[in-house]
This record gives sequence, C-alpha cells and structure tokens, in this order.
Amino acid sequence: MGLLAWLGDPKIGKHLLREEGEVVVDEVKHHWFAYTRPAAEAALAVALLAAVPLVHLNVGWLLLSAAAALLGHAAWCTVREQRDRFVITNMRVFRVHGVLAQHLATMPLSRILDISVRKPLIGRILGYGHFCFESAAQEQGLRDIRYVGDPDARDLAIQRVVQRAGLRGPRVPN
Repeated sequence: MGLLAWLGDPKIGKHLLREEGEVVVDEVKHHWFAYTRPAAEAALAVALLAAVPLVHLNVGWLLLSAAAALLGHAAWCTVREQRDRFVITNMRVFRVHGVLAQHLATMPLSRILDISVRKPLIGRILGYGHFCFESAAQEQGLRDIRYVGDPDARDLAIQRVVQRAGLRGPRVPN
C-alpha cells in the first residue's frame, strides 16, 4: 500500500453497523477534476524549482521557499480530497472527511426528502456533478457533496436503496 493510499484511506469500515446488517452500496470518491488545483500548484512549484539555477543566489532562496510552500499545499489538498468520502449504505448515507481531525455526518434514508443534482457545463462534459441534500434539518454536514463522478447513476443508486427500504411507499404499476 502506497503512502498516498495509506494517508488517503478514511477507513469507512469502522463506521458501519455490521451487527445490524449494514452494507456499503456505493463508496463515492471525488472525481479526478477535484485534483486539478493541487496538480496546477505542483506544476507551478516544479517550474519555480527549474528556475532556481537561472536566478541570482539572493533570489534563489525565495523561489525555493515558494516552491516548498506550493508543494506542501498541493500535497495537503490532495490528501484532503482523497480522504473525503461519501458512502451510500442500505440504511443511511454518510460522509467522512478531514485530514488531521475527522468529521462524520450521517443521515438515515428516511430523512432524505430531496436530492438536487447540479451539473455545471464543464461537469457535464467531464462527467461530474454536485449533490445537494434537503432534509428537515437544513444545517448538516451532508448538505453539499461536490465533485461526484457519474452523478446520475449515483442518484439512481440512492433512489433505488430508498425504494428497497420501503420508505417511499409501494410502486404504482403503469
């Protein structure tokens, strides 16, 4: 297991109610587009490092410091995005995120009133979107889930789990 995989694993298994029969239906990681900013910062840091031999020694330390700061921030943002997971189970949905401190937000399937899927133009082209959950309690950690890959399929998965749990009433045949 690589260092990034080890640092980026939020260990969602410890949050499952296995003795109650809870199983993961879908574990949603961020779409690759969420990593473009850290990648751009890392590329800028490499460009600054490449410029160090070209400048005077008195300015070189400044470029080295800026490159180190950019690389550190890019690494932090990468690990932050990697540790942010949205999980759909047969009983609830929850989100685990945080690098040094971990935050867990849970919502039972019965409390989900509405799911809005926002797909900006670039998201429609690249295949990502953002979820907005509506429930009776508006202030919660599950309100906005950003950079969800294949949001239409994930929305259908949630609707399917809610329907199977019998929370929306019986299907009416056409």
